[in-house]
Amino acid sequence: MAYEARLGSLKDRQIALWDVIAEAHRPGSLDGAIRERRENDLLGLIAQLPDLRAVAFNGATAARLGAKALAGVAPHVERIALPSSSPAYASMSLERKAAAWAAIRRPLGLTTDA
Repeated sequence: MAYEARLGSLKDRQIALWDVIAEAHRPGSLDGAIRERRENDLLGLIAQLPDLRAVAFNGATAARLGAKALAGVAPHVERIALPSSSPAYASMSLERKAAAWAAIRRPLGLTTDA
């Protein structure tokens, strides 16, 4: 599916796509190489979305930074830590990644076995 079509599909399902990190210096592709990062205002985003039910984080770094940003606030927003969708994260098979990513169906009111 083309990128624009994928974004449209997410929007149709009321799913937003947004990065925890707004900008950073990162030589290479490893999250451990991220330097001089500036994080997006996750709390500000949540404040603008009163019907938000969940935030899913793509990968361990995003989950760690997101948990830190949301510590003690927005208890009505479910936090879902997901394995990285990056092909570089090869220690988990595509099938296991897909099964873990099915967790985003729950806050949408969809069953995980569909």
